[in-house]
Amino acid sequence: MTPPSIPAAVAPLVGQYLDTAVTALAAEHGTPLHVVFPQVFADNLREIRTALDTRAVEHRIFYAHKVNRSRAFARAAFEAGIDIDIASPGEFDNALAAGFPADRIEATGPKGESFLRRLITTGVTVNVDNLWELERIGQLAERPVPVLLRVGDIPGTATSRFGIPLSHLTRAFDILDAVGSRMMLRGLSFHLDTADARDRLRAVAACAVLLEQAWSRGFEPSVLDIGGGLRQVFTADATGFDTYTRALRESLGGRGRRMAWANAAFGYQVEGDTVRGTPVFHKYGNTVPPAAALGELLDTPVPGHRRSLSALLSDNMLQLWLEPGKALVDRAGITVASVEFTKELADGTILVHLDISRDTVTPADQEVLVDPRLVAIGPPPAPEPVGVFLAGRLCLERDMVSNRAVRLPFRPRAGDLLVFANTAGYNSDLSAASAGLHPLPPKFAAARGPSGFVVVPDAEYRPVEEESCARTTASPN
Repeated sequence: MTPPSIPAAVAPLVGQYLDTAVTALAAEHGTPLHVVFPQVFADNLREIRTALDTRAVEHRIFYAHKVNRSRAFARAAFEAGIDIDIASPGEFDNALAAGFPADRIEATGPKGESFLRRLITTGVTVNVDNLWELERIGQLAERPVPVLLRVGDIPGTATSRFGIPLSHLTRAFDILDAVGSRMMLRGLSFHLDTADARDRLRAVAACAVLLEQAWSRGFEPSVLDIGGGLRQVFTADATGFDTYTRALRESLGGRGRRMAWANAAFGYQVEGDTVRGTPVFHKYGNTVPPAAALGELLDTPVPGHRRSLSALLSDNMLQLWLEPGKALVDRAGITVASVEFTKELADGTILVHLDISRDTVTPADQEVLVDPRLVAIGPPPAPEPVGVFLAGRLCLERDMVSNRAVRLPFRPRAGDLLVFANTAGYNSDLSAASAGLHPLPPKFAAARGPSGFVVVPDAEYRPVEEESCARTTASPN
């Protein structure tokens, strides 16, 4: 028995690239490699802007650079006129190289002394994570530094390592009072490690109270930053996802053919034939596009205010700041791997060995729950669906690219390609490492021009040149 299929959602432009150009890139540069599609990024941005503009929400969008190292995405954000959210010195360098001036950069996340000093001298908006950071800015600043206060410990939401605890905000206001003109409070923000709209609205309600306190103390905050948290749509067939997960649970409970490698349980709690809990791959079951989720959030009443989020913002003359990452790169990146060989175990299990590691396509604690696309090099064999496990290139038992059985249209051969869709949203970069002295996969940017696809090394991508630049054969890094 072969496992059910879970087809991946693929942007039309990416689908066209896979049909016409991916084999040539792999032949020219080898594998593994990542390809990003800034034009898909632009399409996603357009949909998010529409959700905001139709509700007349005054806003600024900051691309969350941490989602992907790509310089092409940073350049696409700059050219589109949005801003950028950086959380490391390296991301700051990329933002400056892409052309962003200080007033279009927001610095988030934890910041050490050296990074903080650099931010203060350049004039970016600092999203302050803690009281030490706030005090240090006051001590170091020689000119007004625009700041947001990131609020943490919000009732009704999960514990977060980020932000100033709600009970410490009075102290934060005292620090701002003491430093006077050396800091300018632009507004409040929060960080939630969830896409749950109810938690986000609880955080908005808490910030609304704090904004009232700030105004009563003479501050003039005008920004409410609600972060990101807009989920991607990975699957082209929600029914296929449900069918697969039901079969997987049955298998884990001892019913049906094995669908899990070794002792993998995917976050489920398995007790005898009972399987319960939330799997680590739950994000793959989302069916609501990011822009639609944003629209629903803006239309939902804020607890205790009897009006929608968009109305609350308008009535209080607040500018909404967003920090989308995954939402902007949704379906805008792929990872291409080659089959090195296949092997059959004593029980008939088929292992397909790839030239990537698990961390090339997914954070270690998650699992890819859409099927990769198998691209035959040479004439494809007759279709004969098969279930396989995908093994990585490291000499480690745990380096399994898939701990679940994957359905492929035929048994792969050495040299065939496997293309993993929608890897740009953290999956390709978050846990990427050069273990075993394997180099990180190079990254390319692809754009469709009047004469077909133009593919360049990621660092060389220029949106204004995409119709005229020639395809390069230079090293991508």
